[in-house]
Amino acid sequence: MFISFGIKDAVDILFVAILLYYTYRFMRESRTLNVFIGILSFIIVWLLVSQVLEMRLTGAIFDKFVGVGALAIIVLFQEEIRKFLYTVGEQRRMHTFVKLFIKKEEKQAIDREAIMPIVMACINMARTKCGALIVIERGTPLNDIVETGDTVNANINQRLIENIFFKNSPLHDGAMIISKKRIKAAGCILPVSHDLDIPRELGLRHRAAMGISQQSDAIAIVVSEETGRISVAMKGQFRLRLSAENLEAILTEEL
Repeated sequence: MFISFGIKDAVDILFVAILLYYTYRFMRESRTLNVFIGILSFIIVWLLVSQVLEMRLTGAIFDKFVGVGALAIIVLFQEEIRKFLYTVGEQRRMHTFVKLFIKKEEKQAIDREAIMPIVMACINMARTKCGALIVIERGTPLNDIVETGDTVNANINQRLIENIFFKNSPLHDGAMIISKKRIKAAGCILPVSHDLDIPRELGLRHRAAMGISQQSDAIAIVVSEETGRISVAMKGQFRLRLSAENLEAILTEEL
C-alpha cells in the first residue's frame, strides 16, 4: 500500500512546524515553557490513544479533557494569549513602509519638535528627583487608560510636563498619556505588572510602566523619585539608567 505525498502535504507539515516553533518560542519568552511541554505531551498521548491504538473508552475520556482543557487554557493564559494576538496583529512593518515616503528632513523636524520637550523635562525632573511616569501611545489605542485620569489635551510642553509632576501637584502620582503629539491626560491609572523578574529596587512606577508595555506597544518613561534615574519600558523590557542622549535616541528611533 503506497502513501501519496504531494506538495499540499509538505506545505501542511511546514505550516504546523512553523506554528509549533513560534508557539514554543512565545511560551519560552513568557516563562511558561513547562506548561507548553505538558500540553504537547498530553496531545501526543491523546492522538496515540484515540487514533493509533483506537482505545475507545480511554479516547472518549481524553476527548472530554481536551474540550474542557481548551477553555481552561484560555482562562489561565488570557494575558499571554492577548499579547500573542497583539504581536500577530502588530503593523510595524506597514508603519515602516509608510515612513519611506516621508522626507527625512521633515521627519527629523517633527520628531525633535515632539521629543525634545519630553527629554528636557525628564532631565530636569531627574536632576531634582521628581518622580514621573510618561506613556507615549503608538499603534495600540489607550482610550481606556485616558479615561481613568483628568483630560489635559494640550500641546507637548516642557514646563507643563514639569508642573504636572511637581510634588505638590494633585496629578503627580498618576501617569501622563501622550498621543498624536499631544498631552491627552494626566493622573491616569496603569495596569501593574506582577512579573517576578522585575528587580526589587524598582518601585510601583516601574511596575506600572512594565504593565502598560506588556499590554500594548506604548513607550513608558519613568523618572525615579528615589534615585533620579531615567528608565524606559518598551515591549515588556526595561532600559535602565538612561542619559539624555540615550533617551532621545530611543524616542527618535521608536517614534
